[in-house]
Amino acid sequence: MRKMFISLAIINYRIWFTGSLASNIGNWMVRTAQSWLVLVILTDNSAAALGFLTAVTFIPNLILNQFGGAAADRFDKRKLLLVMQVEGAISTALVGTLVVTGNAQLWMIYLIAFIDGITITFDNPARQSMVSEIVPSHQLANAIALNSTSFNSARLIGPGIAGLLIAIVGTGQVFFIGTASYVCMFICLLLLDGKKMTPAKAQQADRGIIAGLRYVRRRPDIIVVLACGFAIGGLGFNFQISNAVMSTALYGKGAGEFGALGSIMGAGALTAALAAARRGRGRLRYVLIGMAGYTVFSALAAIKTSYLIFALLQAPIGLFTITALVTGNTLVQTASSPVMRGRMLALWNLMIMGVAPLVSPLVGWLGDSLGPEWTIWFGVICVGVATLAITALVMHKDQLRFVLDHTRRWPTVRLLRNGGPSNDVDEPKDR
Repeated sequence: MRKMFISLAIINYRIWFTGSLASNIGNWMVRTAQSWLVLVILTDNSAAALGFLTAVTFIPNLILNQFGGAAADRFDKRKLLLVMQVEGAISTALVGTLVVTGNAQLWMIYLIAFIDGITITFDNPARQSMVSEIVPSHQLANAIALNSTSFNSARLIGPGIAGLLIAIVGTGQVFFIGTASYVCMFICLLLLDGKKMTPAKAQQADRGIIAGLRYVRRRPDIIVVLACGFAIGGLGFNFQISNAVMSTALYGKGAGEFGALGSIMGAGALTAALAAARRGRGRLRYVLIGMAGYTVFSALAAIKTSYLIFALLQAPIGLFTITALVTGNTLVQTASSPVMRGRMLALWNLMIMGVAPLVSPLVGWLGDSLGPEWTIWFGVICVGVATLAITALVMHKDQLRFVLDHTRRWPTVRLLRNGGPSNDVDEPKDR
């Protein structure tokens, strides 16, 4: 148990973790309220409108992604994050004011979401790579997993609280609470002791976008992980659309039940994050297992049964999805050179979020045209095919094969390398 939370022994990391948890809870509440605002208040259960909201949020990431990563590697990450918190607080408070005063229109929400997308593009690589400046390198994998624990604890808490507050006090007030979470993160950033942090110093030749692209081109191990992230994050992670449409259009539920789906998924996601913190070291096999589990349980969720069964399936979906994403994030960070980490994380974010401007409208259109279930089937098909293809590629490249081991008490499937045993493909090494 102590090993699982070892990074929290560092004072700076405890402050960072506290601010991140508050920020993440607020962000999940705002996401839930924003989806409800567009789907129910401003439209008549339009999956296409919700898909377009996701698209405009992530268009900046598609265009400015490497600028965000380069900024994280070049500038003081804490100062950069402080600026991002101010912008986030202003835009969230603005949406809340528009909703409360009855002046909110769909185009306004889209415009503010686009501006928020610019903030996210610069915030994410700085936020993720800053962890390596707070903890020593041998604790980095644990700290990354605990960051995910914070994120998924918020996923467990935020949507449920947002759903209840929407039903009790209205949608606008949720945005004001989200504003307070930005203020909390701002204060925690100010409290960090800069003397105990170890920022990486990039050489002039290592700076810039082109240097980052040249670096990743020489790293096939990172490219494989990025491909996995593209599949499950970019093509499969459509829960903001699918859960909203399935709960309202298919099962006829309200804000409370919609919020509950996020909390149930968060329970599985939190379990995955804690398991990753305990494991510490990232392995590619956990990414592929996560992708396979996502495919199976999402396929079950796409079959029309009842709201209760659909809700319960969110837990294993969350568990396997976050297993893949947390492990992939860990592999990218631990494999990358410190001076390239921001740009590699920007590429990782591009893979899992950058295609949203293309994918989300398509998923929304499928939901409106073919039925709500197709907002899930799209991800099932894409991630399932990708899992098989990447697994086959890795096994062929590393000469691996599955065998049934009868020497143990129970028959066990093991992964062997031709000519000798292999527990797994080792995590990539920096070079």
